[in-house]
Amino acid sequence: MSNTPKFILASTSPRRKEILTKMGIEFEAVSPNFNEGSVYERSPEKLVKRLSLEKANSIKDDAAVVIGADTIVLKGFKRYNKPETEERAIQMLKELNGAWHTVYTGVTVNYQGKSNSFVVKSKVRIKKLSDEQIKKYVDESKPLDKAGAYGIQDDAVVEEYKGSYSNIVGLPREKLAEVLEKIGVYYGVH
Repeated sequence: MSNTPKFILASTSPRRKEILTKMGIEFEAVSPNFNEGSVYERSPEKLVKRLSLEKANSIKDDAAVVIGADTIVLKGFKRYNKPETEERAIQMLKELNGAWHTVYTGVTVNYQGKSNSFVVKSKVRIKKLSDEQIKKYVDESKPLDKAGAYGIQDDAVVEEYKGSYSNIVGLPREKLAEVLEKIGVYYGVH
């Protein structure tokens, strides 16, 4: 397409960058200028949708397709963000150990003054791991930049999942492709 607009990813996540690259999209990654701690929503769906919208809105370029995303992990009513320390990562994995939890990713696509936001939910079950296995995983994988303190792509701690794999990684490519096709800016591979 000769009239393809510029794409901007309002994220510096290596995993989100990798997903967009695999979709065949050329883009610029920009760190969103936004304080995530300023947003409070009770519902996980509303929270990730609002965070993705705020991230996308922090990038001012009406000619570009701006993509903002946010992912959270929830078990029961407890939210698991990115761990601040290795000790916190170990604690999170002990709490998620052997159990199912839900991964929510909110995505907002801003283009030509219009916003399209959506949320994708997936279920994940962590393997039953010993304390030593958890510590080894945290030492080797350094999951401090991952919600829930794990990455499904590491292929080390996830027993099984239901739903979109790429959603669990941090950007649901199937639904994103659908939205980009709907607004007429993407004709790539899903």
